[in-house]
Amino acid sequence: MNVSIAEAKAKFSELIKRAEAGEEIIVTRHGKAVATIAAPPKADTTRASPIGAMKGIWIWDDFDELGPEWDDYIK
Repeated sequence: MNVSIAEAKAKFSELIKRAEAGEEIIVTRHGKAVATIAAPPKADTTRASPIGAMKGIWIWDDFDELGPEWDDYIK
């Protein structure tokens, strides 16, 4: 649906209700589209579970051991 800016001002509440119902409203100025009134996209409620996110990850047994090159720094 296309409406002029003046019409959008006059019927704003109605246009919002129509957008909530899923309709997309194009606001025009001198016949050219300048804005769109539409409902926001649906939020993605599916989120990846953190359980098992680290599955298959492993760390070397000596991960937290410093090599001899660090001897001067830790004295």
